[in-house]
Amino acid sequence: MRLSEFIDRLSGLSEIAFELPNGKLVPEHFHVTEVGKISKHFIDCGGTLRDEQKISFQLWEENDYNHRLHPDKLFKIIELAKDKLELPDVEIEVEYQGESINKFHLDFDGKNFLLVNTQTDCLAKENCGIPAQKPKGKLSEIQNSCCTPESGCC
Repeated sequence: MRLSEFIDRLSGLSEIAFELPNGKLVPEHFHVTEVGKISKHFIDCGGTLRDEQKISFQLWEENDYNHRLHPDKLFKIIELAKDKLELPDVEIEVEYQGESINKFHLDFDGKNFLLVNTQTDCLAKENCGIPAQKPKGKLSEIQNSCCTPESGCC
């Protein structure tokens, strides 16, 4: 979800709720402790130089059960961040503490913001000989058509 979509969805809510992939809600006393702009400049395994920008929201909870973040307060935080950080209208990545810091994509079901698991991926599949779909056939035939250490794909 892009920042503009989030703001649009937020404006129609009286309460904010984030739902984890397992269906449980982030406790209602959470805080958004950071709104940030993340710039990532990297090279993929195929040698392509890439630039990526995301907006980051960090959700945090503590034993402060008497406060609840309301949509208007979060809207003000975002507006301040847009002004001070010159936030672009790009995808939002949400950080939330699990066993480690988990990063999620964001979606909306009409009531709750949904935290969607992220996945790693190879950005240079065409350079590695990775087929678009998993090949079907005998394992011995498939193994002969895949990357080998000598192929230089990885």
